[in-house]
Amino acid sequence: MTVTAEIDDGGLARVTLRRGEAGNAIGLETAHGLLDAARACERASVRAVLLTAEGKSFCVGGDLREFSLLSGEALEKHLIAVTEALHEALRTFAALDAPMVAAVQGAVAGAGIGLAAAADVTLAADSASFTAAYTGIGYSPDAGVSWFLPRLLGPKRALDLLLTNRRTSAAEVAALGLVSRVVPAGHLPEEAARTAEVLRRGPTAAFGATRRLVAAGLTSPLGPHLDREARALAAAAASDEGREGVAAFLGKRAPDFTRAASGT
Repeated sequence: MTVTAEIDDGGLARVTLRRGEAGNAIGLETAHGLLDAARACERASVRAVLLTAEGKSFCVGGDLREFSLLSGEALEKHLIAVTEALHEALRTFAALDAPMVAAVQGAVAGAGIGLAAAADVTLAADSASFTAAYTGIGYSPDAGVSWFLPRLLGPKRALDLLLTNRRTSAAEVAALGLVSRVVPAGHLPEEAARTAEVLRRGPTAAFGATRRLVAAGLTSPLGPHLDREARALAAAAASDEGREGVAAFLGKRAPDFTRAASGT
């Protein structure tokens, strides 16, 4: 299997790219593997998702060796099949209440940038490097890269990376806003797992509402967005999670959102 999804009893999903020997390049099988993983998370109503990759590199982008075996109309149909599966995986992950943490190392290129950008919290090893790569081979972006980068970096900086394909360090992309934090390479797995566990124990429904508000706020006028915030806050306050959070605060104890979610 090129992608696995392991979901523990506490609701933490560990989604792992397992083509380390190929730089975790995304071909048709891997795209469908990501979609299967996303749907498994959806069915299980997970509380947090941790996306990692085996090998030296997180993801070097599309599987060019696979693509090079085809040409013309056959290649076009193949790439549409790959991107349809990959994009549906991204849509499914984005629709979850559960937040996603991504841990990226080594080379991050093409669709790998899209996967990194799609996560809510992205941790990068200090030795990681990032390259858009698409136009360098005559391709245009996929995996949401042309949607995420302008929103995270601004259009000018996004186009700088997309058109020049210059290699950027983890420190630079963190300063630009593509990743959340840079950590020493040797501590990346531990820090990513710790962050995912913190989110797993959090208020999943409130996380989902927050993710949707932030996404909507990027394109919504202020007035309608304030109305959306008010409705979301009222619903959160009336929920089991909201009641548990307030009771814990007033009682000067740590909230147990996992118990509130189970209704016990």
